[in-house]
Amino acid sequence: MLPPLNGFGLKLRHEHYQEILINPPQLDWFEILSEDYLNVGGNNRYYLEQISQRFPIAMHGVSLSLGGCDTLDLNYLTDIKQLASDINAVHISDHLCWTTHNQLNSHDLLPMPYTAEAVQHIAKRICQTQDFLEQAILVENVSSYLNYSSSELSEWEFINAILAESNCLLLLDINNVYVNSVNYDFDPLDYIRGLDLSKVAQIHLAGHTQQGKYLIDTHDAPVSQAVWQLYQSTLQLLGRVPPVLLERDDNIPTLAELVAELDIARSLIRG
Repeated sequence: MLPPLNGFGLKLRHEHYQEILINPPQLDWFEILSEDYLNVGGNNRYYLEQISQRFPIAMHGVSLSLGGCDTLDLNYLTDIKQLASDINAVHISDHLCWTTHNQLNSHDLLPMPYTAEAVQHIAKRICQTQDFLEQAILVENVSSYLNYSSSELSEWEFINAILAESNCLLLLDINNVYVNSVNYDFDPLDYIRGLDLSKVAQIHLAGHTQQGKYLIDTHDAPVSQAVWQLYQSTLQLLGRVPPVLLERDDNIPTLAELVAELDIARSLIRG
C-alpha cells in the first residue's frame, strides 16, 4: 500500500525555495521532477531536504522509458530508490511512453501504439520496476501528436489493460486528456468515463498552448477554462477527490499566484 497523500500540491520550483521555508504556503504537498535531484548536492539538495521535513514529497520522473526496448536502467532505478528513501517520498511516478532507444535519450515523452503486444510489454516492465522499488508506482497518460496505424485499442482501453496487468496506479493528467481530445477529435468525457477510475491515485492540472488547430502540452500558462470544466466533471464521476497537483514548467509566476490558481482546484470540489 502507498503511504497516504491528500489535498492539493504544487510542483517544487527553485525560484520558490526560500519563500517556502520562510513563509510556508497554504498547500498540502509538493512534487519534484526526480531527475533534478538525483546524485546532486548543493542548494537543490539542501532545500529539498529542508522542504521534505515540512511537506510530503511526490517524485515524478521522465526517464523510465516504460515503453522502450532497452533494458531497464538499474543504475537509474537505484538512484530513484535511494532518493525516495532519503526524502521519504510518498509517490513515485512516470509516464506511459518511451523515451530512449539504443541508449539514446530523445528527451521527449513519445507515445505508444495501442496494441495488446504493447500492453504486455509495458506491464512487464512496470512489474519489474515495482519489484525493484518494492512499491507500486503511478503511471501518467501522456499528450501526443500522432496516431499509429497499428493501434487496436482506444487510449483509455490501453491504459486500463496496463493497470489491470501490472497492478500499478494511474496518475490522471486532465490537461493531457483534453489536449488529445482536441488533437484527435473525441469527447474527453468519453475518455474519462472509459477509465477504471478506481485506479486514479493522483490528478495533474496544467496549461497548454494553441498551435494552429492543435494544442501543445506546454505547462507554461494557467489552466484553461475547458480543463477546469473537465476536472470538475472528472471529480463528479470519481465521487472522491484524489491528491491534485498544479504544474508549471515555464513562465513561472510567483508562489502566491500559483497558490491562488490552486485555490480554483480546491473551490471546484464544492460544486
